[in-house]
Amino acid sequence: MSQHPVYETDALIAEDIEAYLDQHQNKDLLRFITCGSVDDGKSTLIGRLLYDSKMIFEDQLAALESDSKRVGTQGGEIDFALLVDGLAAEREQGITIDVAYRFFATEKRKFIVADCPGHEQYTRNMVTGASTADLAVILIDARKGVLVQTRRHSFLCHQLGISNIVLAVNKMDLVGYDQAVFDAIVADYTAFAASIGIETFTALPISGFKGDNIAAAPSAQTPWYSGPSLIEHLETVPLANTAAQDSAFRMPVQWVNRPNLDFRGFSGLIASGTVRPGDAVRIVPSGKTSTVKSVVTFGGELAQGVAGQSVTITLADEVDCSRGDVIAAADDPLQVSDQFEATLVWLNDEAMKPGRGYWLKLATQTVTATVQEPKYEINVNDPAGVGSHLAAKTLHLNAIGVVEIHADRPVVFEPYATSATLGGFILIDKLTNATVAAGMLHFSLRRADNVHWQPVSTTREQHAAIKNQQPLVLWFTGLSGSGKSTIANAVEQRLAHMNRHTFLLDGDNVRHGLNKDLGFTEADRIENIRRVGEVARLMTDAGLIVLTAFISPFRAERDLVRAMMAEGEFVEIHVDTPLAVAEARDVKGLYKKARSGQLKNFTGIDSPYEAPENPEIRVNTVEMTVDEAADYIVARILPLR
Repeated sequence: MSQHPVYETDALIAEDIEAYLDQHQNKDLLRFITCGSVDDGKSTLIGRLLYDSKMIFEDQLAALESDSKRVGTQGGEIDFALLVDGLAAEREQGITIDVAYRFFATEKRKFIVADCPGHEQYTRNMVTGASTADLAVILIDARKGVLVQTRRHSFLCHQLGISNIVLAVNKMDLVGYDQAVFDAIVADYTAFAASIGIETFTALPISGFKGDNIAAAPSAQTPWYSGPSLIEHLETVPLANTAAQDSAFRMPVQWVNRPNLDFRGFSGLIASGTVRPGDAVRIVPSGKTSTVKSVVTFGGELAQGVAGQSVTITLADEVDCSRGDVIAAADDPLQVSDQFEATLVWLNDEAMKPGRGYWLKLATQTVTATVQEPKYEINVNDPAGVGSHLAAKTLHLNAIGVVEIHADRPVVFEPYATSATLGGFILIDKLTNATVAAGMLHFSLRRADNVHWQPVSTTREQHAAIKNQQPLVLWFTGLSGSGKSTIANAVEQRLAHMNRHTFLLDGDNVRHGLNKDLGFTEADRIENIRRVGEVARLMTDAGLIVLTAFISPFRAERDLVRAMMAEGEFVEIHVDTPLAVAEARDVKGLYKKARSGQLKNFTGIDSPYEAPENPEIRVNTVEMTVDEAADYIVARILPLR
């Protein structure tokens, strides 16, 4: 299209296509985001960047012109925001809802930009986009100045470790390119940035719609501006990979590469540093040391591997190393711990459940972890106090808090401030596999290093041998009134007649002492079961057969207790009684109170019961008497030695 001379084809494409492709293949890649308040012009800016970098094809441009006339917001002129806002809901409302990723390139560098939504309710989407960014362009509407969402996004970018901040004062054309307006906004933002720890940023006066100071600076309308254009700044800012190469060598192992009998290597993405053949390395957490034999890629052996490269490393020695381990410089190993303090961004509609077990994924490691009650929630909504602390019992959608996290086994890590790869993690719900939170590790808790298992002379095997039995946990679960305690008591009587050493933990009895401080909210129920599980585990260490009679309504908590026990020592027994039958019995009168509203959070009425899907034993108390059920259970668990 002749009216758009900017879209002239690169001459090198026609002359030497291989040279053109090679040129682009070897360019550096910068990932950045645009963020800020609603309607600050983020999508328009990205559309302008795509336009000025010749990344729009002729048919796209024709479609853009047509769409601009039909649904655009620029009075019939090209609406560059439509290049990014592709969802129907986005075009209808004129806002960005989901993160949109776009690629463009200049002669010096390649870019992937994430257009992040400005609305508060889409904060989690913004965090997702920022998690992989090297730079953040924070837009401000020159007419409005620094707003609450501007402060919120700036704080989040700082928390996520983005050190390169660009303050783009947009829509300068709507304030007559007034330098005083620009200077006042920069001064206001400077004071705010200092209060949250942002030390440096680059400020630019721009117009995404008109193109001022985007591709070249200064524009004719801003002769008073002496800094770089936005693209010039993006082309010269240092990359995170470049900085990471100066750090100590770390590579999380993704898989053991064994294509044949003569080759065994360890593949992964180098998180930081460089590695060369002959370098001394240490496998963490095992602590085994070796020497790098070769650094291999699909194209052959390399003289060195650098941060950001995916490589396979072979070692001179046969050492035990598998997925989840980290190969690190021998003289600068990483930390290992199972308890941490972390900043957590909650991403799920359902509130966080303190004490519930989640999958924690950090680099290539996956462990079970529980999140404790937050120390505090970070206030990102108060214009006067962004970063202040709020008391909190849990975290709701888009909330940010500081918490303690306990893993079921040690994790190799570095503080997030040192390494985003080895300090950033996500939490995954075990039942739905949904990502519920993103986190940044601060440090290992001192008690994780200071509190150790006391070595004892008498082992759990000896305890069991003395009692001539196999330790077991018989975990009875079912609705209130199903008959759990009655059947568990009958089973214990039979085991006693067989000279077995047992102990019965009943839900009501435990709440008189150990758990008397807990209520019946979902969070308290989770903690109730966790404590009982820990007690049961200690009793199996003593060689006992433990019977527990608890409603334990949530599968995740029953699975958490199962994971505490040795293989084969946890027997889940579902006392399967229909709700109508259990309610009809109503021995304690609890169902009547729950139905009348006097008793809140009662399982089966206004609190869910998640029945076991594959219990080891299932008994139906409608079809079986108590004695029949007890005999059936004892028969199923024999022999006990």
